[in-house]
Amino acid sequence: VQLVESGGGLVHPGGSLNLSCVVDGSIWSIDVMGWYRQAPGERRALVARIKSGTDTIYEDSVEGRFTISRDNAKKTVYLQMNNLKPEDTAVYYCYVMESVLAIHTYDHWGQGIQVTVSS
Repeated sequence: VQLVESGGGLVHPGGSLNLSCVVDGSIWSIDVMGWYRQAPGERRALVARIKSGTDTIYEDSVEGRFTISRDNAKKTVYLQMNNLKPEDTAVYYCYVMESVLAIHTYDHWGQGIQVTVSS
């Protein structure tokens, strides 16, 4: 299983980006999907997670600016980021929790994609 991320890049403050992450390969069942980020010198931290359409969690600083969504048929998770700020600059990592028969779970991570917010 590979997670293929896209949509990162350089944007001015106040701008928008839409990250996508596709699950490539065979996977038993997708439970939680999400995005984490890691800025230089900091630990990787949760940005947003989604279990179902309405079951979402956001980090406080992105609440109201970022929206996470998923398309189960396409095995894809999205992160729409609006009103971006310089402090959003980081490497963003896609995360997927695979569930096998509701007994075992496996964590899968993308390779990371750079988001830079700068004037």
